[in-house]
Amino acid sequence: MPPAAGTSPQAAAPSSAGDEAALPGGRVLLDAHNCYPYSGRWTDRVDRALATGAPLAIEQDLIWYTDTQKGTSRSVVAHGLEEAPSAPSLREHFFERVRPYVERALAEQRRGDWPLITLNLDLKSDEPEHHAAIWTLLGEYEAWLTTAVKDADPARVMPLDVKPLLVLTGSNDAQQKSFHDRLPIGTRLRVFGATRVPPPSGTTDEERLMSAARATPEVAIGERATNYRRWVNFPWAVVEAGGQVRAAEWTTEDSARLQALVDRAHAQGLWIRFYTLNGSRPETSKALGWTASYNFGSLDAVQQRWRASIEAGVDFVATDQYEDFTQLLSMRDVTKPSR
Repeated sequence: MPPAAGTSPQAAAPSSAGDEAALPGGRVLLDAHNCYPYSGRWTDRVDRALATGAPLAIEQDLIWYTDTQKGTSRSVVAHGLEEAPSAPSLREHFFERVRPYVERALAEQRRGDWPLITLNLDLKSDEPEHHAAIWTLLGEYEAWLTTAVKDADPARVMPLDVKPLLVLTGSNDAQQKSFHDRLPIGTRLRVFGATRVPPPSGTTDEERLMSAARATPEVAIGERATNYRRWVNFPWAVVEAGGQVRAAEWTTEDSARLQALVDRAHAQGLWIRFYTLNGSRPETSKALGWTASYNFGSLDAVQQRWRASIEAGVDFVATDQYEDFTQLLSMRDVTKPSR
């Protein structure tokens, strides 16, 4: 039975026995960051991510592009408008690429690893037409998707009907209106949003950058899961002051901070994601199209944070180093993270 209104979000169970891995704290996954080409380069990112093995998460940035010459608009997989004219659609770049994996999973019904793939949508624009196009596309693949029934009480966390794919999106209120609020009661939710996090305090960029790590877990994660908002997304600066490029030696205090944030998220019924944990020489990062501010500077430094994230039970660890992270993850039993 669904949980009664007002109960803890942790009471919301999956709809079938054996689907517990889908719940917050059930497992630790690679989140393949920015898993799409930039200006025609790095076209193998989805293939690389899938080759690491499932379950995993894959991030896709979407933007609404209008071709002024043709007078048509469409949703494309791209970080910005400068890349949009030649960018692929989500159908082409993601859904049809994962079709063999999903169809095999549905045929075999080995539900223990479901969702096999979490699709993390980072919407770079929030036009109503963009949301409508995304909703329609998701409807075409609904048989693949993890869903939940919309209840009259939006705070009531309904059971998940777990399927091979899970779709997440951001915290923007406009997304909630499009993907939840406007829908009739009883409709199946195809995508789940993130909770809102308080903005960092301070009057300058420097003050705001350094303040994130001072917020208590209770302040940083003030919202509980709702039926629509089921995860929380943080930059690493909420763990280490100043983020990756300011990080010093990893300490027991840092581990305790990370664990406290993870425990708070799970107590609130939320999956938790941290982005983006990279470690390489600066010239390597630049050559591979990775964001400089996400770089700890060496593989050893980032591996310390990866290990800590795995041990803490972070649900989604975002990185551009898909293979390196998966190799480390495979050395540990993280089906049920121990404390």
